[in-house]
Amino acid sequence: MFMSKKIMEEFEAYCKKNGIVGKEKDEKLEILKKNLEKYMYEPGEAIGVVAAQSISEPATQMTMRSYTLASQSDRLRKVTQGLPRLIEIFDARKTFEKTMIIYFKPQYNSKEKAKEIAGKIKGLKLSDMIVSDSIDLVNMQIELDLENDGYKETALEVLPKHAKDSEISTRGRTVFIKPKKDTIRDLRKLKSKILKVHTGGVKGIKNVVVIKEGEDWIVQTIGANLKKILLMEEVDISRTITNDIYQVYDVFGIEAARNVILSEARQTLEDQGLEVDIRHLILLADTMTYDGTIKDIGRYGISGRKTSVLARANFEETKKHLIDASFYGETDRLEGTIENIIVGQLAPIGTGMVKLAVDTEKMKKKQKTENS
Repeated sequence: MFMSKKIMEEFEAYCKKNGIVGKEKDEKLEILKKNLEKYMYEPGEAIGVVAAQSISEPATQMTMRSYTLASQSDRLRKVTQGLPRLIEIFDARKTFEKTMIIYFKPQYNSKEKAKEIAGKIKGLKLSDMIVSDSIDLVNMQIELDLENDGYKETALEVLPKHAKDSEISTRGRTVFIKPKKDTIRDLRKLKSKILKVHTGGVKGIKNVVVIKEGEDWIVQTIGANLKKILLMEEVDISRTITNDIYQVYDVFGIEAARNVILSEARQTLEDQGLEVDIRHLILLADTMTYDGTIKDIGRYGISGRKTSVLARANFEETKKHLIDASFYGETDRLEGTIENIIVGQLAPIGTGMVKLAVDTEKMKKKQKTENS
């Protein structure tokens, strides 16, 4: 059996590291060959269909209680599980419950340091700094009652940028914002806008909690901002992770994004007690990222961008694809599985990939020659 150079190099390195020699090494090599033979597939095998069935069939068995709130004494975060999480991954959604797990360098790996850093990470909005807010309809101004005097300086620093053309003043812990446009509608719009203004911490991190995991003190977050977090001196960039595929893609590139798709899908299935061969998930992750961008599975991604008109029409928006194809004069070369099944031809999979022609006249002549 043929063994690739890379596999043999890895096998030799493994044996050297573990001191395996002689007969034991030969036995290990035989086991490796048997496993490789087991994982091989024949030319023409419909691996796409097999992978799709192998992932989707167990996914239908997932528990319907998919949204849970992990709220023990040491953590608080919403967890999307089961089929809804798989849909988020395979649809490559940009809006979902984003989270991060932040690890620290050895010198910052303590409860006190982790709490201190968590305090710096947690994003603050102006609404987190006030006790109450109101609109004074007599003077046509917004009133914000700050939680303590220490927030006054921050409020006076950020408000002029977001409440332009407004007169800002203070009395005690109360901040008054009087805009030039003084209709009730404008006041309400301005109040809603300024309450969402970012005032401190890392933008995008809504909540943080410090927990101990093995020997490590880590910070779990609701919300994610991978780029900003990795710039922090205290953070261990080799282990810090997020479930946001697009942020990983922006920071580390397409290969890292592909690994996030793979690990998130695998983790979701394992959490439900389901075993799916990793190769099926690898094929799916590769298909979503092979051209250097992240594509979803649906009508605007992989299925909607197939070169075959009939394959696109078979998935969704049938009328649209057929009309567009006729308008632009597209040709379907019938090279795939779906389009050949639609027109009733033999699909180019399995034995259908082999094209043999038999000359019956030559066979008859040869048979006569042999008989004579």
